[in-house]
Amino acid sequence: MWRRTALLAAGIFAAGAALAPVIPAAQAAAGCQVDYAVQSQWADGFQGAVTVHNLGDAINGWTLTFDFPTAGQKVTQGWSATWTQSGTAVKAVNSSWNAALPTNGSVSLGFLGSSGASNPVPTSFKLNGVICNGDTSTPTPSTSATPTASSTPTPTTSTDPGAAPALHVSGNQVVTAAGTPYRFLGVNRSGGEFACIKNRTGIWDGPMDQASVTAMRSWKIRTVRVPLNEECWLGTTSNPVPEYSGTAYQNEVKRYVKLLIDNGITPIVELHWSYGAYTGNSSGCADVAAVCQKPMPDTQYSPAFWTGVANAFKGNDAVVFDLFNEPYPERATGDATSGWKCWRDGGTCAGINYSVAGFQTLVNAVRATGATNVIVLGGLAYSNDLSQWLAYKPADPLNNLVAMAHVYNFNTCASTSCWDSQLAPVAAQVPLVFGEIGENDCAHGFVDGLMNWADAHSVGYLGWTWNTWDCASGPSLISDYDGTATAFGQGIKTRLAAVSN
Repeated sequence: MWRRTALLAAGIFAAGAALAPVIPAAQAAAGCQVDYAVQSQWADGFQGAVTVHNLGDAINGWTLTFDFPTAGQKVTQGWSATWTQSGTAVKAVNSSWNAALPTNGSVSLGFLGSSGASNPVPTSFKLNGVICNGDTSTPTPSTSATPTASSTPTPTTSTDPGAAPALHVSGNQVVTAAGTPYRFLGVNRSGGEFACIKNRTGIWDGPMDQASVTAMRSWKIRTVRVPLNEECWLGTTSNPVPEYSGTAYQNEVKRYVKLLIDNGITPIVELHWSYGAYTGNSSGCADVAAVCQKPMPDTQYSPAFWTGVANAFKGNDAVVFDLFNEPYPERATGDATSGWKCWRDGGTCAGINYSVAGFQTLVNAVRATGATNVIVLGGLAYSNDLSQWLAYKPADPLNNLVAMAHVYNFNTCASTSCWDSQLAPVAAQVPLVFGEIGENDCAHGFVDGLMNWADAHSVGYLGWTWNTWDCASGPSLISDYDGTATAFGQGIKTRLAAVSN
């Protein structure tokens, strides 16, 4: 709702088994694995991402080293580490904020580089001098280190929350494979909808690494809604920056989704900005490109976007699909009845100058890939109106649909009486989640009442937004990516501490 106005890879360290012999600290278990990917490439350069998996004990301070296979490969710019290069030898040393790597912690690195005629992938990596070959090893103790009856392995304490669960709809609840009810409780993470095409500064707005996810987990966040841009995903001509679109964008979205899942967080991937020129009532911009909120998805790119996203994540039902951010076709067509028909059926809608992809078309596009993921659908009036959601609910052969409402203090449906009359009947028949909640006063009195209602009706909620924007100009949850809460964010943080896990 507000300011619809980066590209790293994650790594994880895991503890090795303790041995009965007493082993000096210098001989702690060590091991690692590195995934290296060229995210995009052009005539004389490329973008690289490195995922480091440490299979050993926790460390404080790290150095990653590797050699480029050819002399023409050079790191020209990097992030999340201090990068240096001598000849073909490359070194990345931790930044101050990501020096500590606990067991099962991770670090995310990325860089831009120049290359010659070829750009082969490095084949050997070391972390703090340890060869990263996927093994965990503990140095053999010297013959003088004799086990005694009192020698007891020191237990390790794991903070690994486990992977996010596969989900499906059962009646009016989302449940896990074991049938346990599951509410979407967490935040939005804005950036993927605008940075790649409007700002052209990257794929994300701020860090999307393990440290930032760890901060989310400290709030007991278990769901993150990730706004995306269809033109950046598809690599259309509207975005001429290759490192921010197409394969590079897709790979980065996949990486972040995996990072969330690995940390026990449910990702909701969502089409936020779409293509199509619209200058009618409540127009966000006159640009045909996907640089603002449009009243409905388009047939030009939206079905192709969802075909691509569904193919990327099918088989992983921990990922949830939110088909379109905030529809408002009734503002163009002139009334709610024609708006709901446009919402479901699409085609030629009065007042909208481009061909509309209705939600039935998008549900069909997802299911045609074989994807069984839960699908979320927002209503009219920027997803604030669900009055005819049940009547116009698209057909889904899997009956795996969730209703979504966005609720801010300035919306029409922003009172208990409206929630009781309009939202409660929907929640009684299908799962309901408040995909965005917030208020424009940097306080939390309104959302406190909204969360009270949601808790009483088993409705999930996601705060807008986990970005360090000025809370005085719109609802921003944090002032620092370490999880420092704004006055508004503190209300949601306190509530999640009480109801989430």
